[in-house]
Amino acid sequence: MPTPDKPDSPEDLWERMPDDAANVPDLAGEGSAGEEAEGTVSAGSGAGATSERGADEGTGATEAAEGSAPAKGRAGETWTDFLPSPVLLFLLGSAGFAGWLSWTAVEMDWASDDTDVTPLIPPLLVLLGWLVSTAVHEFAHALAAYLAGDRSLRGSGYLRLNPFAYRETFTGTVLPVLYLGVGSFGMNGPAGYVDWDRIPTRGRRAAVALAGPAASLLLAAAFGGAVSIMVPPGNDTTNWALAALAFLCMANLTSALVNLLPVPGLDMFEALAPDRPWVRKARVNQLFFSVGVFAVLALPGINTWLQETVFALFGLIMPNPTFPGTAFLGQLLWQFWAS
Repeated sequence: MPTPDKPDSPEDLWERMPDDAANVPDLAGEGSAGEEAEGTVSAGSGAGATSERGADEGTGATEAAEGSAPAKGRAGETWTDFLPSPVLLFLLGSAGFAGWLSWTAVEMDWASDDTDVTPLIPPLLVLLGWLVSTAVHEFAHALAAYLAGDRSLRGSGYLRLNPFAYRETFTGTVLPVLYLGVGSFGMNGPAGYVDWDRIPTRGRRAAVALAGPAASLLLAAAFGGAVSIMVPPGNDTTNWALAALAFLCMANLTSALVNLLPVPGLDMFEALAPDRPWVRKARVNQLFFSVGVFAVLALPGINTWLQETVFALFGLIMPNPTFPGTAFLGQLLWQFWAS
């Protein structure tokens, strides 16, 4: 007669617990990619593996909560997460084509004998150039944030220079275009996508905040340098393409200057603000502060003073004294509905 098995002692049950837990079937059906990654980390026991899994789960939770791309484990992260988006290539190609059409003033040929022509291709060139400029501005913020510790931005539209794939498309893409269209000066929306809590030191937060204005300054120098090379000192031009580039130089310069105001919703505020509860409340309402700053700068008297100041600055730093006039022509081409 077979003898019954001896009951397991508490010590035996404790030793068998990890093996029994590993054999429990998945009652939820098909697991998600994040659950599979978690099971893989659990199989390799150890304090280091557990801490890495916790960090990855925190990143994935933040990305999912903010509506970004699905969270990817370390095995799924590749160098392609930093490749420029095809949308950027489309914008650059379209801007190049619009620039060629503006350079040749092809719309004058299309108009034949009609001398009262409202050019529409130069405003398109400004729009495409400004979209690329805002993408570079946000890319600088995102790259600095990633290097400073905010890994949730990897693979997002910010690091891939896709202005139509932002978590906050309105503040990152639509709002800057509205600012430029209504106020005729460059101004970017608040960088609300950066998780400032993941950036450990105040110095790193300042670097992340000032990376955007620095990128805008570099773009202003690039646009202004291109116009200065093609229009040597002592010469003037009414070329539509050069006028559009000069106006883009002005837009990026004003974007950098306005973001140096220490107001919530602007970059300098994040560079100077300490980690205090009132700062967190200000970040919640930073969109209203940004719109408020624009409303003040768009007032007729203040807007005129701002533009005259920027044109005077151009006269000091640009080798060609006719550059402000070229930028003003670009402004008139951009705001074709107001002329």
